[in-house]
Amino acid sequence: MRLTEWNPSDPIFWERIGKKIAYRNLIISTLALHLAFCIWQMWSVMTINLASVGFTYTTDQMFTLTAIPALVGAVLRLFYSIAITYLGGRNWTVISTIVLIIPAIGIGLAIQNPNTPFFTMAILSALCGVGGANFASSMANIGPFFPKDKQGTALGINGGIGNLGVSVVQFVAPAVVGIPLFGMLLGGPQKMMSENGTESIWLQNGAFIWVIPLVVISIIAFFGMNNLPAPKVSLLEQAQVFKGKHMYLITILYIMSFGSFIGYSAAFPLLITKQFPEVNALQFAFLGPLLGASFRTVGGYFADKFGGAIVTFIAVIIMVFGTGGVVYFVGENTSSFLGFFLMFMILFLAGGIANGSIFRMIPIIFGPKETPAAIGFSAAIGAFGGFFIPKLFGWSFEWFGGSQFALYVFISYYLLCAIILWIYYARPGAELKC
Repeated sequence: MRLTEWNPSDPIFWERIGKKIAYRNLIISTLALHLAFCIWQMWSVMTINLASVGFTYTTDQMFTLTAIPALVGAVLRLFYSIAITYLGGRNWTVISTIVLIIPAIGIGLAIQNPNTPFFTMAILSALCGVGGANFASSMANIGPFFPKDKQGTALGINGGIGNLGVSVVQFVAPAVVGIPLFGMLLGGPQKMMSENGTESIWLQNGAFIWVIPLVVISIIAFFGMNNLPAPKVSLLEQAQVFKGKHMYLITILYIMSFGSFIGYSAAFPLLITKQFPEVNALQFAFLGPLLGASFRTVGGYFADKFGGAIVTFIAVIIMVFGTGGVVYFVGENTSSFLGFFLMFMILFLAGGIANGSIFRMIPIIFGPKETPAAIGFSAAIGAFGGFFIPKLFGWSFEWFGGSQFALYVFISYYLLCAIILWIYYARPGAELKC
C-alpha cells in the first residue's frame, strides 16, 4: 500500500507513526534481500561438485559460472534502483523476489543431467544474476524510510543481513545435497566418487531448497510493505549526478568495498581448492562471507558515530595489510593454510565494515533526487568486482601459476582508494567531509 504522508525527520512523526512502519519494511526488505543473495551466489558452491558427478566443464568454465551472476547483477542494478521510483519499493520487492524462483527451479532440473550443455548452465547462471540486482533497489528503497542520523545503521542492517545470504548458501547448499531432502519427488541422486568410494548426493537440493522461502517472502512483502509517497523524479533529473566527479570517486570506492566482498565470496571456495587442494573448501569457505556480512552493520553503526569517510579509510588500510598477508602465506616457502585463512578473514571483516560505512557517505554527498541514481550506478559498477576478481584469479593461475599477481593488483587498487578517501572525504579540510 502507498503511504500518503512520510516525514521521518520530524521527531514527533517518527516516534508516533514512522518508526514502526520503517522497521517493519526494513525487516521484510532484509529477508527478501537475503534470499536474493542466496540465489545470486548459488554457483559459488554448486561448481565444487560438478566434476565429481560427471560434468566435463573446464576449470575456466567453472570459474566463469561463478562470475557470470555478478556480471549480470552489475548491469541490471542501475535499472533496479530507478524502478522503485516508478513502481514503488513494495511493488518492486514483490516482483523482483518472485522472479528468482525461475533460476532456482531451472538449476534444480538442469544439474541432474551431466550432459547439460555449458551454454544452458551459463544462461541459468545469468538468471541468478537477477538476485544481485535486487541489492540496488532494496538499498535505494529502505534509506528514505529513516531519518538521516539512522540511515547508516538501517542500511547496514539491510545490506549486512542481505549479504549474509552469501554465507548461508555456502553453508546450506553443501549440507542439503548430502541427504534425500525431497525423496524421489524432485529427482534421484547422482553418484560421486570420494575417498570413501561412491557416494550418493542430490545436487538439485541446493537449488530447490530456496523455492518455498521465495514464495513465502513474496507474499509477506505484498501484504506487509509500503510504497513511499515519493515524487516521480525523471531520468534526466537523476542523471545530473553523472556531471560531478564525486559520482565516479564513490564508484571507485564502492568497487573496493562491495566488489571485494562479492568477488572474494565467489572465488574463495575455488581459490582454497586451487591453493590448498588437501583442504575441504566447503568446510571453511562460508565463514568469510559470514564475517563480511556481519560487520557491514558494524560499519554502518560506526559511520553514524564517527563519520563514514574516516571509518572507510581505516578499513581500506586494513585491507592493504590483509592482502599483503595473503601474499606472504601463499609463498612457496611460507605457504600456510592457517595464515592464508586468517588473512582472508581480516579482508572480509574490513571489507564488510567499508561496505556499511560507504553507504553512510552517499546520502551526504548527493541530494535526495540524485541518491537513487548514485546508489544504482555505484552498486552496479561495484558488483563487477564479483566478475573480475574470480576471473583475475583464474588468469593469475593460468599466466603465472599462482594467485600472487592478482593479489598485487588488489593491493595497488586499495592504496588508490585510500588516497581518494583521504584527499576528498576524510582529512581535515576535505572538499566533502562526511
